[in-house]
Amino acid sequence: MKTDTEDDFRSFVTSRWPRMVRTAYLLTGHHQDAEDLVQTALVKAYTRWSRVRESQDPDAYVWRIMINTNIDRLRRLRLREWLTHFLPDTAGPDSTDQLAERGVVLAALRQLPPRQRATVVLRYLEDRSESEVAALLGTHVGTVRSQTAKALARLRRELPAMTAAGQP
Repeated sequence: MKTDTEDDFRSFVTSRWPRMVRTAYLLTGHHQDAEDLVQTALVKAYTRWSRVRESQDPDAYVWRIMINTNIDRLRRLRLREWLTHFLPDTAGPDSTDQLAERGVVLAALRQLPPRQRATVVLRYLEDRSESEVAALLGTHVGTVRSQTAKALARLRRELPAMTAAGQP
């Protein structure tokens, strides 16, 4: 890669890294998996950087790579070792109740199928419009609406039961 192109890619990565890791964490539920997912997506973007840079929306291009990479990762996932039930690390001071609540929400998100999880994360946690989510997922707005409705219905059913059972 030429120096100016590489500098452009570095500035892209530097400015988007925190948000991408946060989104990846919400998609995967684990910090290590999130960082791996973002790194894999950025490697793919790097190899196609000239095409990414020339696209109408480079952010959407890279986010779509990340979402598709996560879906591929989940398809290949056969056996997963879970050592402990965990509460996520936080950057700031959180009360135990907030950590427990966050843990329940993350556990409920992990129960959703990958497409539904992606629509909920992108719509409500990334605050993207239905048309943006449809473009990122390569689908129609109606599909985003139906996937989101199904996911929210499932979360409404499962969150109270998980809270009552004392999960995560």
